[in-house]
Amino acid sequence: MNLIAHAKRRPFVFPLACVAAAGMVFISEGSYWQSVETLDELASIQGARTNILRLQQNVLAAEAGQRGYLLTSRNEYFQTYVKALEEIDASTGLLRRYYAADPSSIERLGKMHELIKTRLFELAAAIRLHEEGKHAESTDIVLSALNKEQMDAIRMLGIELLEHEALKVSAARQDIYLTLMLGRIGMAALSAISLLALFLYLRQTLALKLQQQELKRSVQADRDGLEVVVAQRTAQLTELTKHLLTAREDERNRLARNLHDELGALLTSAKLDAARIKSRLAGAAPEALERLNHLVDTLNSSIALGRRIIEDLRPSTLSNLGLAPTLEILMREFGEQSNVEVHCSLEPVKLESTTELVIYRLVQEAVTNIGKYARAHHVWVNLTSHDARVQVSVRDDGVGFDTTVPASSAYGLVGMRFRVETEGGTLTLVSAPGQGTLIQVQLPRSPRSPQSPPITA
Repeated sequence: MNLIAHAKRRPFVFPLACVAAAGMVFISEGSYWQSVETLDELASIQGARTNILRLQQNVLAAEAGQRGYLLTSRNEYFQTYVKALEEIDASTGLLRRYYAADPSSIERLGKMHELIKTRLFELAAAIRLHEEGKHAESTDIVLSALNKEQMDAIRMLGIELLEHEALKVSAARQDIYLTLMLGRIGMAALSAISLLALFLYLRQTLALKLQQQELKRSVQADRDGLEVVVAQRTAQLTELTKHLLTAREDERNRLARNLHDELGALLTSAKLDAARIKSRLAGAAPEALERLNHLVDTLNSSIALGRRIIEDLRPSTLSNLGLAPTLEILMREFGEQSNVEVHCSLEPVKLESTTELVIYRLVQEAVTNIGKYARAHHVWVNLTSHDARVQVSVRDDGVGFDTTVPASSAYGLVGMRFRVETEGGTLTLVSAPGQGTLIQVQLPRSPRSPQSPPITA
């Protein structure tokens, strides 16, 4: 109300503010569009300069690729040469369009293009002679003194074009300075008038601030509700993951039993039948005995393969010998297959069967990743027990990786995390390029509700 009364007492305030605003808009818009036009021109000039430099660089790249191909006959050098030709054509096309309205520059560009075409023709001729086996003629072309003269001429024409563009840049900068100076003078003249409308602006700003605070409170309330929903969904997904992992292990166990009971029995029966036939054919039909021996060897290999598949699906040693001996066998076989020196420190622990299986699968996944990616020479596996928790760690001296960079194929680590989380444990990953990798897991002796702990690195 005080503002309205003040405006009535001084009726020129609002018209003055409107005049000041209109003047500022006019000066600002005029300076803006003038500056935009000049900056667009500068951008075009910079693009032309870039294409000139790129044209020269690609000529050098084509020459380097050609020479590399002539020296080594390797395809990657030839691909460099081909790519440079494509870049030369692209840059030339852009420069022709840019200089379409500039006769002097288009003439220089035409001369430069002719020299480049001549140089590229010589490069292509040398490659053709090289592929035809005429290495001496190809070398003569490469070592020709004319090459330097051509490159010097191309370089000089490029310098002339760049100097021409530099003059354009200088003129554009002067235009910008003049536009800025005029805008500065106009804005300074209108600043005094703008102060008369400042109070109204502050009033509007205060109202906007209050509105933003109200909106912030509303957004915070919505965010709190979303966090509750996310927590519920996370718990549901964790339970689903645990169910899927359990179902997968159950299916593996069932499949392993079927393979052991049914396929094993069939293969053993076939081996016994082959042994009986072999005993009856002793001393007769050498060719049939040879075929029968081959059949027995094939059955033995099939039985061994079946045992390996069964052990991969469900290690029998885990239920017969315990976790520590099973891990020791796993690491010994890994060392024999990968020629990696293995160091084990395994403390006998008594755990739930599900926890033992989680630890076994985790170590199995870790050594699989080491064999595929780490290029390690040593691997250390430790299994210890502290109070009500069990700690297992797998460390290697391989190439490592940057844990801060998201990996495109980190599904193995994600699988480890979910396995550990479903058992209420924590997983710590420590790695750096060239410093190996450490995976450390802590699990409770008895399963409990997972707390969704994050992977720390």
